Amino acid sequence: MTFLKLGLASALALGLAACSNTTDTAAVDPNAAGGTISETSLQYFNTVVGDRVFFDTDSSALDLTAQETLTRQAQWMQANASTTAVIEGHADERGTREYNIALGARRANAAYNFLVSQGIDGSRLRTVSYGKERPEALGSDDASWAQNRRSVSVVTGAPVS
Repeated sequence: MTFLKLGLASALALGLAACSNTTDTAAVDPNAAGGTISETSLQYFNTVVGDRVFFDTDSSALDLTAQETLTRQAQWMQANASTTAVIEGHADERGTREYNIALGARRANAAYNFLVSQGIDGSRLRTVSYGKERPEALGSDDASWAQNRRSVSVVTGAPVS
């Protein structure tokens, strides 16, 4: 009986190994056709690379997590040289409209400057501030505010595929 269990376990392991994807060119996405998405796709940029970074209250400083995301964005943009992007700056609902427009601009510029420092030509990037006018999350609580304090890199030029 033990021999039979060992044989079944080995057969299962071999079957799973035969089905595995060993290429680096696509990420697994169970919702995509064939279960993978192309590394050059907009979906890959938005979900795997990450299209947004978050900020502390009243801050435009990039923390380590934000820098890691922006580094991945720069690498993706270098590999997809025909793409351009608009970097949106956002703020939470607290504060005046004018204050939040200025804060959103500082956040967008922080992301812009980081991407340029990573070798992305500034002519491929544009910034815009929406302040508190386009919240990601509705609500007047810490969780909602944290989601709204962000910059979002929106790819505007067509990716390769």
